[in-house]
Amino acid sequence: MTTALVTGGAGFIGSHLCEELLKKGDEVYCIDNLSTGSLDNIKHLVENKNFHYSVDTIMNDKVMEKLIIKCGHIYHLAAAVGVKLIMDKPIETIETNVLGTGIVLKNANKHKKKVLLASTSEIYGNHMQHSLKEDDNRILGPIKKRRWAYACSKSLDEFLAQAYFIEKRLPIVIARFFNTVGPRQTDAYGMVIPNFVKSALLNKPMYIHGDGKQTRSFTHVNDVVRATITLMQNTSAEGDVFNIGSEEEISIEELAKKIKKSAGSRSEIVKVSYEKVYGSGFEDMRRRVPNISKIKKLIGYRPQFKLNDIIADVIGYFKG
Repeated sequence: MTTALVTGGAGFIGSHLCEELLKKGDEVYCIDNLSTGSLDNIKHLVENKNFHYSVDTIMNDKVMEKLIIKCGHIYHLAAAVGVKLIMDKPIETIETNVLGTGIVLKNANKHKKKVLLASTSEIYGNHMQHSLKEDDNRILGPIKKRRWAYACSKSLDEFLAQAYFIEKRLPIVIARFFNTVGPRQTDAYGMVIPNFVKSALLNKPMYIHGDGKQTRSFTHVNDVVRATITLMQNTSAEGDVFNIGSEEEISIEELAKKIKKSAGSRSEIVKVSYEKVYGSGFEDMRRRVPNISKIKKLIGYRPQFKLNDIIADVIGYFKG
C-alpha cells in the first residue's frame, strides 16, 4: 500500500484521482482550498478510513510539510485553472501556480518524496503545425495578452520540477493534460463541454467564442487518472514529460452541433466575440491536439473513451 498526497484533491480531476487511488488500496491525503474544488466532489470518500482531507492552501508551508512527511507519492494537481479565472485573476493564477509549486517541490525534496506534476497543453501556446509533441518549441503570445499568463506559469512549474530532478535528483514526472472532461466538471470556469451540455439541456443558447473553427481534442477523466497513476509507478518516466490526451480532433462548432443533437436540444447556437466574453487581452489558439506516441510506447496508454462516450457521460451527470 502506498500513501499518496493529492493537492487539489477536491477538484474535478483530483477527486477522481483520490477515488481511484483508494480503490487500489492506497491511503490518500487530500488538500484543497476549495477555490475551484468542492467538498461535494469528495463527500462519497469521507467515510473511507484511508481517506483524509484538509481544507487549506498549498501556500501554507507548514501544513504542506506535515502532509508531505506522511506520504510517499505526491500528485500535485492544485493550480489556478479555467480560462475565465485566468482572465479575471491573473495575479492569483501566477502566484498559486508558481509559488505553490515551489513550496511543494521544496518540501518534497527536503524529505525525498516522489512528485508527479500535473501540467497543461496550454504551455504549447499557438503551435499548430502538427499534433503536439513533448519536445516541440512553444509559441506564446505577447505579455499584454493575459491568456498567456497561465501558460507561462505552468512552464515555470515544469522548469522548476526539471531543475529539482537534475540538481537535487528528486524523482519527478510531468504530465501534460489535454482538455480533461467528465462527471463533476463544473461549467463555472469556461470549460466548453460542461457549458454546452448545460445550455443544451436547458434549451438555452449555446455560445461559441470566436468563429468556431478552432479545433480541440477531449480526454475522459478516467483515462487521465489511470495514465497518471501508471506514470507515477513507472521509474522509467522519472525526469520526463508526457502528454495525456486523445487524438480525436473536432472543431468547436461541430462539437456544439454534436452536443445539441445528443441532448435532443432546441438550443440556438450563437457565435460571440472573445472580447465580449473576456474583455481585451485575450488570445486563443486555433488548434490543440496531442501526439501521444511517447506515452503509448512507455506504458501502453490508449484512450478507452471516445468523444461520444464523454458527451454521454457529461449529459448523464448534468441530468442527474
